[in-house]
Amino acid sequence: MVQIFATQLKGKTVMTRDGQILGTLEEMLVDTRTGRLLNLLVAPAEDIEVRLFETDAKKRIVLPFTSLKSVKDVIVADMEAP
Repeated sequence: MVQIFATQLKGKTVMTRDGQILGTLEEMLVDTRTGRLLNLLVAPAEDIEVRLFETDAKKRIVLPFTSLKSVKDVIVADMEAP
């Protein structure tokens, strides 16, 4: 397993597996009791309809960490854009 620091992920582009850009990673939510990553908070791209996604109070897209499929130059989430 490759390990990566959270600071290396912040600001990376997040896209769906079919190549649609969702936005950029702003934050990650962690369960402080277990240390488990829960969600990615994504600042949406300008052309994304945020109302089609679960969002937080700052209108960031909330993606479950379990949807994360790969991290290289971009972050790929296992989902299709609505």
